[in-house]
Amino acid sequence: MRDDVDERLARRLTALRVEHTWSLDELAGRTGVSRSTLSRLERAEISPTAALLNKLCTAYGRTMSRLLAEVESGAEAVRVVRAEEQRVWTDEASGFVRRSVSPPNPDLRAEVVEGLLAPGAHIAYDGPPTPGLEHHIRVLDGTLAVTVEGTTHTLDEGDAMSFRLWGPSAYACPGARPVRYALVVVAP
Repeated sequence: MRDDVDERLARRLTALRVEHTWSLDELAGRTGVSRSTLSRLERAEISPTAALLNKLCTAYGRTMSRLLAEVESGAEAVRVVRAEEQRVWTDEASGFVRRSVSPPNPDLRAEVVEGLLAPGAHIAYDGPPTPGLEHHIRVLDGTLAVTVEGTTHTLDEGDAMSFRLWGPSAYACPGARPVRYALVVVAP
């Protein structure tokens, strides 16, 4: 069983390097890990230490728990998330309700969120958790004001917008009724 985990980890680490279009030499330069160790790791000839995994996770911009979840999940599977299983989080202070329609899946880069803002609600974010995060928004009901890079865009029912997020952003409900919107977030 351990060999299977090491093999899946080796495949995932190789895939991450390829996704970043890095050679083994470039990854070695970014991590301080020798090219030969990286090569042996990607061929599942050795098991990584926690310190080695930490260096790789830092280079790839992900937590160790995310990397291990990606490995433990095994093959990509079709996942159905019933309405009653979708997690809902409410921020009473801001009037924001967030439904995780398709929770993060380690095998996939996108997730779908449904947002609901009460009239007058405003949420500001200092920056994205991951620079370059893609956002695709469609307003389902009401009016949504989205501020990106200092510019506010007002979207009405049926309107949509897409952008990569590098800095601060804000979402607000300027209307007299709540706004409900779908947000697709795609990791870079």
